[in-house]
Amino acid sequence: MKKFNNLFRILSRNCNMSSSKCAFKVALIQLHVTDDKNKNIENALKFVRTAKENSADIAILPECFNCPYGTKYFLKYGEEIPNGETCKSLAQCAKKNNIYLVGGSIPELQEKQLYNTCTVWNPLGQMIAKHRKIHLFDIDIPGKITFKESDALSSGNQITIFEIEKFKVGLGICYDVRFPELANIYRKEGCIFIIYPGAFNMTTGPLHWKLLLRARAVDNQLYVAGVSPARNENSDYVAWGHSLLANPLGETEAETEHQETIIYGTVDLKKIEETRQNIPILSQRRTDLYDILYHHL
Repeated sequence: MKKFNNLFRILSRNCNMSSSKCAFKVALIQLHVTDDKNKNIENALKFVRTAKENSADIAILPECFNCPYGTKYFLKYGEEIPNGETCKSLAQCAKKNNIYLVGGSIPELQEKQLYNTCTVWNPLGQMIAKHRKIHLFDIDIPGKITFKESDALSSGNQITIFEIEKFKVGLGICYDVRFPELANIYRKEGCIFIIYPGAFNMTTGPLHWKLLLRARAVDNQLYVAGVSPARNENSDYVAWGHSLLANPLGETEAETEHQETIIYGTVDLKKIEETRQNIPILSQRRTDLYDILYHHL
């Protein structure tokens, strides 16, 4: 309860400092991805510039924005972080446009291992976070889709939190959204926003994409963004699209369909405080009971 009340005081104090501290405009950039890495990067930078021109504070790119999504592509397109061409371009773009830039994800190559990795850049062009996808997408839905990321990728082993104007933001990538424990940790650590670059497919997308994003938002009373590539029917793996921003009540603040576009939304710190005061689930949690039962499962 003490930590809960402290968070309220922090939110209120910062919101009283200036209006810019109370709300952040976010741009969810749903990109058309091809097999041409340079064109993909150039296209991403163009959309980030547009986001800045429309007064966005944070621009978010989708999962695997610089290459097609698929195990056969990851090694070919893999590069070192932060010294690869994609990261250098993102750093320059963030600095030039004076914007926080969440670099979706790219295949990261390190010492012969591959990771699905998201980088975050501040307005000075500095990398302030790097998240490696924790939960690998290994599924088999007979007659629909079989996919095994672990054939090519290694899993990350750390949660990732970065700060924007002293407010904490958590990161996950795609399949990470299916695991509520991760989002619960971010809430417990004081995050007000969780970002999931993701490329759900044409089977799981219609079923679960929006449901999961809204669930993570309402469970933890914070904002959640899911940012997908645009749908490319000629791709080996067809993304569902439907990038969206959900608010602390689980409502959809902004959403698009499957085309290449930018959608905008606002992360409103007062909305978080109001929701948590009106429905104080954090202080009502029975962790004394949950912990006992959990350890007997």
